[in-house]
Amino acid sequence: MQNPELVIMAAGMGSRYGGLKQIDTVDDQGHIIIDFSIYDAIRAGFKDVTFIIKKEIEKDFREVMDKHLEGKNINVKYVYQELDKLPEGFSVPEGRKKPWGTAHAILTCLGTVKAPFAVINADDYYGANAFTKIYDFLKNTKDDTKYHYAMVGYKIKNTVTEQGTVSRGICTSDENGLLSEIVERTKIGIRGEEIYFTEDGVDTVLDPETLVSMNLWGFTPSYIEECAKRFAAFLTENLPKNPEKCEFFLPSVVSDLIGEGKADVRVLSNTDKWYGVTYKEDKDMVVEAFKRLKEEGVYPENF
Repeated sequence: MQNPELVIMAAGMGSRYGGLKQIDTVDDQGHIIIDFSIYDAIRAGFKDVTFIIKKEIEKDFREVMDKHLEGKNINVKYVYQELDKLPEGFSVPEGRKKPWGTAHAILTCLGTVKAPFAVINADDYYGANAFTKIYDFLKNTKDDTKYHYAMVGYKIKNTVTEQGTVSRGICTSDENGLLSEIVERTKIGIRGEEIYFTEDGVDTVLDPETLVSMNLWGFTPSYIEECAKRFAAFLTENLPKNPEKCEFFLPSVVSDLIGEGKADVRVLSNTDKWYGVTYKEDKDMVVEAFKRLKEEGVYPENF
């Protein structure tokens, strides 16, 4: 059995946050959110980490991460998500600055990540229980007549911010605990006691217990290969419609594979609360949350 690996998506632009949120500190000891994720991942059993970054942030990112990873018992690799990393025959549209999305980020791992892997966002806190669940799944999974994947689902009430709208994959599972549908909603917000999403100018209220994806997935390398195979078709369909902002979303590829009968996805429910810094105004809440987690003994002061 190959030991599962951890892939951390850290190439986002942070346009709503107003800076390089991946390396913004969240406590007095200088820790960043990634430090807590790696601490939890190591405790769960992970020993290999691949960072997906952009070349333009590499110097700043590695200046921080090289120090923070010193002495950790993990192997570290870097891959690069770049706008011009496109299939033959395609070029970057004029004015395009936005990255190509989370599925494009994963396909940059082709040839580098060769074992079952978990994928997370750099700027999200997932909780220790989530890493244990996904590691235990990955160490026992392998593809056969189908690809066998997993995702850690969070209750939407534990994943929203009062500072603005967020993007989440709304999940539906069947009676066997397998994902039957995931729909990416890009404008989820809070209004009073209600959680809602907006589409085409219409608001739809969501049950606060609704399970959503926070991009904590467990895949075999087959998923990377599928992303690589499907990217050209995505560009052909979407570039004419939205050349500057169309995104190749990780959940969309998952949904297609489920619909085609090529994959099943085990939903691993998790009651932990998500913390993240989508907006600059979220930071105070996140700092307070980590202070509280340390006081409760979940994390030591220094690690």
